[in-house]
Amino acid sequence: MAAFFKHLKGDLFGGLTAGIVALPLALAFGVQSGMGAVAGLYGAIFIGFFASLFGGTNTQISGPTAPMTAVSMVVIAGIVQLNEGSLENALPAILAVFLMAGLFQISLGAFQLGKYIKYIPYPVVSGFMTGIGVIILITQILPAIGYVPANDPEFVKTFEIQAQEVILKNILSEEADNEVLVLENFEQTFQRGQEITQEQIEAEAKTLAKSYSSGVVGTIKTLPQAINNINITELLLALATILIIFGFKRITTAIPSTLVALVAVTLVVFFVDIDARKLGEIPTGFPMPNFEIITGFSFGQISPYIFTALTLALLGSIDSLLTSIVADNMTKTRHNPNKELVGQGIGNSVASLFGGIPGAGATIRTVVNINSGGKTRLSGMIAAVLLLVVVVALGSYASEIPSAVLAGILITVGIGVMDYKGLKALRSIPKSDVLIMFTVLILTVTWDLVYAVGIGLVIASLIFMKKMGDVNTEKSGIRNLEDLNDEDHADYSRIPKKLREEVYIKELNGPLFFGYTSEFQSMSSDIPPQATHAVIRMEKVPFMDQSGLFAFEDVFQSLIAQGVTPLIVGLQEQPRYRMEAIDIVPDLVSEGQLFDTYSDCLQWIVANVEDVVGPDGKPV
Repeated sequence: MAAFFKHLKGDLFGGLTAGIVALPLALAFGVQSGMGAVAGLYGAIFIGFFASLFGGTNTQISGPTAPMTAVSMVVIAGIVQLNEGSLENALPAILAVFLMAGLFQISLGAFQLGKYIKYIPYPVVSGFMTGIGVIILITQILPAIGYVPANDPEFVKTFEIQAQEVILKNILSEEADNEVLVLENFEQTFQRGQEITQEQIEAEAKTLAKSYSSGVVGTIKTLPQAINNINITELLLALATILIIFGFKRITTAIPSTLVALVAVTLVVFFVDIDARKLGEIPTGFPMPNFEIITGFSFGQISPYIFTALTLALLGSIDSLLTSIVADNMTKTRHNPNKELVGQGIGNSVASLFGGIPGAGATIRTVVNINSGGKTRLSGMIAAVLLLVVVVALGSYASEIPSAVLAGILITVGIGVMDYKGLKALRSIPKSDVLIMFTVLILTVTWDLVYAVGIGLVIASLIFMKKMGDVNTEKSGIRNLEDLNDEDHADYSRIPKKLREEVYIKELNGPLFFGYTSEFQSMSSDIPPQATHAVIRMEKVPFMDQSGLFAFEDVFQSLIAQGVTPLIVGLQEQPRYRMEAIDIVPDLVSEGQLFDTYSDCLQWIVANVEDVVGPDGKPV
């Protein structure tokens, strides 16, 4: 019992401290996502609680993270745009995608795939994380300088003609769907066009302005207009937030500097009555599930985002398992990766039902929890309950937080999330890794986070296969026994000299896969015309893929057509099974041509190979 209370005390302090650290980040990530601060809080509450309850890492604290929010932001912006700029109309489809991501994560854990996440190459992860940092930094420029494109009349006015086009297209599309768009009723369409009000045009123009200025590219295109409309007050608040976050850490790390900055700047704005944009009303009370995910479900709306949902699941899994490794190193424990993925998936699924953004295991919050005494999964549940209390009891106070403060917090997150270890090592790592890293980085920032990771994985895989093929080629050798140096190759010198022109030896070293098949297939053309037997040494070939299998079949058919008898030494279990499956063994290579050891093969050669070539190179 004493041990239980000892852990309870540590879990209580660890959970409360981690929850305090999570609060400002949850608010900031919620705002950045486009769904509002409360979506970040709901994500932190439900992911944090259920991932701790069902997960496989005792001390992990989960919630919205920078990478997950960046990908979520893309999903949200895309679906909102399809719904004419209305977040309310788009919400069921958005949450359905997040639910799908959670279910994908549960499936990854249920099918025991957690162990494979570690095979994602470091340059891909590094480029992606640095790209996320750049995205956050660039997209927070406008909020940090107090510029809101939709609130700039001059900027919005430039979209009015385009807004009229959109409204007219919507009218035509609606009437076409209702089958009233015919020539005799076209006057009705004209009449509806004349009834379009200036308020409707302005509202649509604001939506277009907001869409145009979103994301990295939109921010850069809007920057000249924004610089001409800098709000000095908002800029100073953002700078003050950044300075406090970085400066307070030098004083003490006992109190989270992010929370200090949030509270201090907010109180100054409130008591000095500084004119600054605020978060606005945040719903209070216990969160309620959003059943429109089911009642308003439309497969057509979410089908383009299936791959994105899978990417969210994979990214959340990577993020969480990397944090689990950090926790293991600190606590000298070992996490269960598959159980952790199931827990994260349940957390993300439940969060989506309540309108929260997806998340993952959060490294900084987990480290804070452990350093503050957290020992068991109870600490993560306590952190989530603390955030729930904030929503229920203190939501009205959170509405007074200035938007510029959250922009400042996010800028520090963007600076912190970049992979400086990878960037510092650029001069010493292979050029191929640099290529992968910068390809993923550039595509992440300028195009699409989802495709950036996919393309990075493809490039990394191709480069890896090329390198493995080169290694196999370098290690594998061809032995022309006529020029054999007996002192250097004692193993092969055991073959009688009179048979050395008849025997050709090919050494294979490593897996026979599609990256190496072309080199192996050249073997049949390399064999001298006087050779009658080819020894294929396969002691170091543990694996053969379909390409390697068919290459073997082609080579053996060619050898037999040339009158050369293939002999195989050291055929391992997996390659043998595959050869037998398509009858290479015994149709092309009989059981008598298979040898467990080179010595067995040598004995067979001495007993069965005839000297058919004389010293002058002419047949005997």
